[in-house]
Amino acid sequence: MKDFGKLSAVLLLILVLFCGSTLVYSEVSKKDIYDLGRLKPMDSVLKVKVGEPAPDFVLPSVSGEKISLNQFLGQKNIVLSFVPAAFTPVCSQQFPGYSIVKNVLDETDAVLLGITVDNIPTLHAWTRQMGTVWFHVLSDFWPHGAVAKKYGVFRSDGFTERAVFIIDKKGIIRFIQVSDINKKPDPAVCALELKKLEK
Repeated sequence: MKDFGKLSAVLLLILVLFCGSTLVYSEVSKKDIYDLGRLKPMDSVLKVKVGEPAPDFVLPSVSGEKISLNQFLGQKNIVLSFVPAAFTPVCSQQFPGYSIVKNVLDETDAVLLGITVDNIPTLHAWTRQMGTVWFHVLSDFWPHGAVAKKYGVFRSDGFTERAVFIIDKKGIIRFIQVSDINKKPDPAVCALELKKLEK
């Protein structure tokens, strides 16, 4: 029976990895997805480096709370995931895709914070349609992109880069990944970098 459970878990993981877009679009209807077309892969200059303290911020969450980076200091490692825009194809796959590494976040005392420059009503509708977002989704809407600007991932088109920052419990940036905005980054990279914090 245990072997059957393991097999089921493996099959589910394969299904999520290879059919992720289908699973997401069954929740966020294709007619609600806006295709931005191909964008310039990167369009910003980082303002922070690995080894530096992460800039603090306070942003509203879809949950109704105000979330700050500093509230997790000394307690949690932090994964900041900036995504360009709600209701777009890649972002609508990326956020639900983090479910694959949820157990690694739990094991490494990490909290995931998703950040976008959309306003709260938009994020509320988007996350309700996705239905699988279990982490805080934060609005960097006003002043527009202020937090993204602090980190150097605000684009000239008003979106953010597709970027991940891993910050340790002391508030020090330990990993930065700015991906091609047109492609979904592999969540396994995030998991591997979190595991390194345990060493």
